[in-house]
Amino acid sequence: MERVKDALAALGHPERDYPALHVAGTNGKGSTCAFVARALEAAGHRVGLYTSPHLVRVNERIRVRGEDILDAVFGQRILEVLERYPSALSDPMTYFEFGTVVALWHFSRERVDVAVLETGLGGRLDATTAANPVVTCVTPVSFDHMEYLGHTLREIAWEKAGIFKFGVPVVLSRQEPEALESLLRRAEQLSVPVQVEGRDFGIVPGSDGTLSYRGSGWSLDGVTLALRGPYQHQNAAVALACLAALRDRGVKVTPEAAREGLATARWPGRLEEVAQSPVVVVDGAHNPAGVAVLLEALDSLYAGRPLHLVFGVVADKDRGPMMQALFPLAASVHLTPLDTPRSLAPERYIDEARVLCPRVVAHASLEEALAGARADAVGRPDGVVLATGSLFLVGAVKRWVDRSLGATRQQQ
Repeated sequence: MERVKDALAALGHPERDYPALHVAGTNGKGSTCAFVARALEAAGHRVGLYTSPHLVRVNERIRVRGEDILDAVFGQRILEVLERYPSALSDPMTYFEFGTVVALWHFSRERVDVAVLETGLGGRLDATTAANPVVTCVTPVSFDHMEYLGHTLREIAWEKAGIFKFGVPVVLSRQEPEALESLLRRAEQLSVPVQVEGRDFGIVPGSDGTLSYRGSGWSLDGVTLALRGPYQHQNAAVALACLAALRDRGVKVTPEAAREGLATARWPGRLEEVAQSPVVVVDGAHNPAGVAVLLEALDSLYAGRPLHLVFGVVADKDRGPMMQALFPLAASVHLTPLDTPRSLAPERYIDEARVLCPRVVAHASLEEALAGARADAVGRPDGVVLATGSLFLVGAVKRWVDRSLGATRQQQ
């Protein structure tokens, strides 16, 4: 953390120029941040949103008023930071550290009213922890990045709780018991007021297809969500609790703005349909907990339709549980390499895959994998192609779609 703190000090502490919501967790962080940011924008605030990783372009990580930072502005901000903190080059900061400092500086220069910040990894040693939150939040904690965060939920949750600040309110999603115990213990040590999903707030579906929220801050009926999947109900509940906590800390939000934010939020790469004929869906599930909620959503949205998987995974992920949950449900599985040095070659795990699904093909490229899955889907009525297993894969599929659309427009 020393380099990030030194850089921010050299910049005159831009992180102190605006209040922030700081969100950690294993799954659901991005969607929760998207819900909150959109609701704050609907309330009339100039909002800075910092998330990671990006899917297609790094500019996606830094947004103001819902717009990615422009290339020219991004370059200008980088030069401004380097001019004020040349040590970023002589004592190189990590990619994420430097990006975080640039984002916090940009939000200050853009005079945002409030910032919404997503941690990159963990919390205690994450660069975003140098920010100035007035509310913190932890979404569901599960097993991921265990080589850095620990091998038990208690240890991982303790790292996530590193974003807590003395006396700053925290919102917690529903958690596994040992994770919740660890989070609550850290909150008690820091005299942190805590709101826990299921105990202090929650959201339930109504008979008319809308949702109803009940919490200490407010009660809302007739809530609809722009983001698909039953798991978004939890993210929406946590977002509404965060908005209520922000309101208590002086950030004005009306019930109408909260409803509008949840009904219009966008978050690419989560159950996103990117092509038709056949339907191609991308989802960023990349750990066992993420796959579990993905399966629940698939059962809700595509029940009974043949599923053709395009699957790619990085070598340091716990692929076994993901494969065991997904592959037996698939009519075909198409394994693809990823465009990252961390990619696990399909040949390395094709034998594992063939135990779980009768039709498994290893491909040399994503284009080949997509072509194979789409051909299989076209041959079966109502077939659905699902690309999942890694956010690297989601970004690559979205780039492929953009290229395909561009080629189609040129032909027309």
